[in-house]
Amino acid sequence: MEDKSNKNSKEIIITVSGADRPGITAKLMKVISDNNSDITDINQAITHNLLSLSFVLNISSDKDHDQNVLKELLFAAHEMGLKLEYSIIKEDVKYKSPYNSFIVNCVAPKKISASFIADMSQNIASNGINIYRIDNVSKEGFNSLEVLTDVPEQVDLNKVKEDLLAISNTHSTDIAFIRDDVYRRSKRLIVFDMDSTLIQAEVIDELAKVHGIGAKVSAITERAMNGELDFNQSLVERVSHLKGLKESTLEDICQNLPLTEGVEEFIKTVKKYGYKVALISGGFTYFANYLKNKLELDYAFANELEFENGELTGKVKGTIINADQKAVLVNLISQQEGISLEQVVAIGDGANDLPMLAQAGLGIAFHAKDIVRKNAQNHMSHGPMTSILYFLGIPGPEAEI
Repeated sequence: MEDKSNKNSKEIIITVSGADRPGITAKLMKVISDNNSDITDINQAITHNLLSLSFVLNISSDKDHDQNVLKELLFAAHEMGLKLEYSIIKEDVKYKSPYNSFIVNCVAPKKISASFIADMSQNIASNGINIYRIDNVSKEGFNSLEVLTDVPEQVDLNKVKEDLLAISNTHSTDIAFIRDDVYRRSKRLIVFDMDSTLIQAEVIDELAKVHGIGAKVSAITERAMNGELDFNQSLVERVSHLKGLKESTLEDICQNLPLTEGVEEFIKTVKKYGYKVALISGGFTYFANYLKNKLELDYAFANELEFENGELTGKVKGTIINADQKAVLVNLISQQEGISLEQVVAIGDGANDLPMLAQAGLGIAFHAKDIVRKNAQNHMSHGPMTSILYFLGIPGPEAEI
């Protein structure tokens, strides 16, 4: 038998706006419930204490209660000092929820600008991507946005990220382009590189300065971090120049390591929510272990320097922690913690961090070399370490989530 009810029904979208206060949604939904009417969709947002509430009703022309519900909703909205508008939804323009969702996270050191939003949204549109929702997720002010988008399957994600990187640099506003899946807010392990990431220094360069060969070693370091030299060979060569440096000098440098802005607040916040934190460095255990204790990290891996009679021998002991070893260690720690690699966040700045960043569910090039920013999943180039919290769905240090 043919179902005539479908022919006699229509979907109506109702939009309610006005000053927000508790109880508005409850009262309107009570009207719909009392009339036994059918609601098929709903969305609500608050902007600067102004409410925008939209919902869809399936109205049947042969049911008296469905005919009355609009009148009662209009009356209820009027009583609350709200504006109510409605229109019939045409079959060919019905809403479809995002199929391939990505979140565009935008974080500015001070304030999101209108020109940034214009350029970002124009670029999103030019790549055939539709914006479904924009939320201000800043605790105070206006420095972080989450933009929900629907990305067609044929879109070149690498091109989108390249375009967003250019916009990020133009406006000094960091952007992450993250798939909106079950793992987005279920990260459990943070892995840091040490030199120029966790701390604002290259330890081996600091050692070389004290030893009187700073310029020679720092030039090799720069080339190695840009991916121009084999890491193992460059490390062995640099350490060889440190022969004879006294262990007491390393202790002095430890006490004066400059932490990157926001590191302590970032680690304190993520550990509050049960994240494990690891340090995996191509630097040295002497300094990695010091930072592990100072920052209460859960893991620390680095290269071990050889000492003899209280001085460096100019040699490295054991397996060198290079780019490949960093990726291996990320895998091993995730297995130890019983979590998926999708739940890992890796943060680094040098070319030897790229395999580690690629291995993690969320890889972030932090104030990184150009080659790293271009090849990493995402980057943070303008704000302090605490800005990364927004990429994790945490709106700032010590925020409640």
